[in-house]
Amino acid sequence: MSQPAAAKSTNIDQPDARAAAEVKPPQRWDHDNLNDPSLYINRELSLLQFNRRVLELALDESLPLLERVRFLCISCTNLDEFFEVRVASELQRQKLGLTTSNPDGLSPTEALQQIRASATALVHDQYHCFNKILLPMLAREDIRVVRRKDWTKKQKKWLHKHFLRELMPVLSPLGLDPVHPFPRILNKSLNFAVSLEGVDAFGREADMALVQAPRSLPRIIRIPASYASSQHEFVFLSDVLHCFMSELFPGMTVNGCYQFRVTRDSELFVDEEEIEDLARALQGELEQRGYAEAVRLEISNDCPADVLKFLMNKFSLDDQAVYYCDGPVNLNRLSAIHDLVDRPDLKYRSFKPRIPLTMRDDSSIFAAIRKHDHVLHHPYDSFAPVIDLLRQASTDPNVLAIKQTLYRTGADSIIVKLLVDAARNGKDVTVVVELRARFDEQANIQLATRLQEAGVQVVYGIVGHKTHAKLMLIVRRENGRIRRYAHLGTGNYHQVTANLYTDWCLLTDHRGICEDVHKIFQQLSGMGRVPHLKHLLHSPFTLHQTMLEHIEAEIEHALAGRTALIRARMNSLTETSIMQALYRASRAGVRIQLLIRGICCLRPGIPGLSENIEVRSVLGRFLEHSRVFYFHNDGHSKLYAASADWMDRNLFHRVETCFPILDKKNARRMLQDSLELPFRDDIQAWIMSADGSYRYRQYQEPEQTDGSAAQDSMLQRQEEVLLGQQPVN
Repeated sequence: MSQPAAAKSTNIDQPDARAAAEVKPPQRWDHDNLNDPSLYINRELSLLQFNRRVLELALDESLPLLERVRFLCISCTNLDEFFEVRVASELQRQKLGLTTSNPDGLSPTEALQQIRASATALVHDQYHCFNKILLPMLAREDIRVVRRKDWTKKQKKWLHKHFLRELMPVLSPLGLDPVHPFPRILNKSLNFAVSLEGVDAFGREADMALVQAPRSLPRIIRIPASYASSQHEFVFLSDVLHCFMSELFPGMTVNGCYQFRVTRDSELFVDEEEIEDLARALQGELEQRGYAEAVRLEISNDCPADVLKFLMNKFSLDDQAVYYCDGPVNLNRLSAIHDLVDRPDLKYRSFKPRIPLTMRDDSSIFAAIRKHDHVLHHPYDSFAPVIDLLRQASTDPNVLAIKQTLYRTGADSIIVKLLVDAARNGKDVTVVVELRARFDEQANIQLATRLQEAGVQVVYGIVGHKTHAKLMLIVRRENGRIRRYAHLGTGNYHQVTANLYTDWCLLTDHRGICEDVHKIFQQLSGMGRVPHLKHLLHSPFTLHQTMLEHIEAEIEHALAGRTALIRARMNSLTETSIMQALYRASRAGVRIQLLIRGICCLRPGIPGLSENIEVRSVLGRFLEHSRVFYFHNDGHSKLYAASADWMDRNLFHRVETCFPILDKKNARRMLQDSLELPFRDDIQAWIMSADGSYRYRQYQEPEQTDGSAAQDSMLQRQEEVLLGQQPVN
């Protein structure tokens, strides 16, 4: 995988070659044995490759500068979650002595060794990007992050006063001795190990102390204009604390001060078969999440060996878990600058989602849906029609019932407010709340409580299976008869991420589809048998098998000499039997185009096996989140959108839905926007190779004379096409 072409001038070290070597397969494959581990890429290493692609956006000179800062921060938060979840899981498997069940054949120990090499290179490049590329470029734009050594006397004087007035009162230094043992350190919190010398007021010899930075303190501090030498000047909280640390230890000498940060296992383990109250059990687990087993120690690179050894012992970590930082131990702190600096010229241009013309003309959204089905492509299409549907339903006297699934909603959700209003207006409201949505468990427990207090019937879903389906059903009486309206989506009912994630949804009153949605809600709230669905596919019952059947049908078409084509878009591809089916399809001559944002364990381009498979990854302003599957079927095409990726967890351990797009006009638009446009030659993309690496192919813009290359980037052109401002051809 190479860097973005526009970023080559940065002269950054080339760790991508090292990372690619870690997943490089042998030169020969056993084409007849689809269980051969060399045919598959390790899931964790593929996820690290995705995070490297995010970092490469921070290096791309064609993007606005403050957006590049944001991509650097995203790569850091992604890496945090990678250690909290994926590395923690591998460590658990290693401790239990489990052998791998993954198709790549790597044992947990082997996987952890390769993860270490790849993650170390990634961290090195994050700090290189921060120190050598972005900070100098920000300074040239009159935006400075001033380090301690560069403070003026005037600035240092103001910062000292700020420390005494705003910071010191909330700090609680802790000297370490038999009476004050090593404290519990919260997951991902900013801490300092302080090396001391001297005697305190009680005659105790000082040696080591800890200072924890409360999360209430801002990690970035703006220097007032009267003390600044440029328009926007900031300092890191960590630099301020470091500089004035001696104020916390009067009468003693501070010999050293070293930032550190520990990352902990954040998976929750609840045996649903053995508990009576899932919400209460999760609440108990959440109270301990911040103090679970440590999996990573980030430390400033000037930390001496004795202090490092002390910390490693306290967290029960070996040197493989230590990552040195050439700067702040959490680069995500830089994200605040994106919001604090008002420089539209250094950010993506303003963006206003559209409302389809066919939905603007009707005051009643029910009337608009009765005319024909609507598909919305967020964020290019506004999320407002979805909210309007629920808003009208909550007050419409003809609406009898509302049923909805909620996985993530966000704080102060208008969706939740409208559901509460509907219940108070006498509607029968049933909501399936997934309490186990990772990192949203606490919010969802509070959400469930709020809904229950308003009289909403709250269901927690199915034991052992997360409810990840995105469904809304509205039951309305019209002309003396019952009529149903449904919303089905690939993304969450979250009005904030609807402006940041690409997702599709379907608004329909199709009798068969609405009947299927009704049956799924009955299954979720009751305990009946698997319902027979006419149109929808759902996990863990029919989705996986039907996808395999469609792939097999394309194989039959190819073997008969007919046109055979599969196109699919998803976040991740890890499920073994689907990958094996795709290998067989490629070998049979089926053309396969896969757009996979993140993890891809399949190897494209292997001669004689997967040479007919092309895998691309598109990353940019919006998080590519939609799942769309197309099968040519000898001209009688099948097009689906789904809440599920082709992953084991989605296909076998979650409740998911996959819905067909029956209207030809809607199908054409979805196919064009999601599965044709990304494969055009003038859309930037990463192209995957058989060795697991990615080659960045960026369309070369014509020469610009007005310096507006960033505003004329391919991302803008792609957005304009999706918004209908440019023709697709």
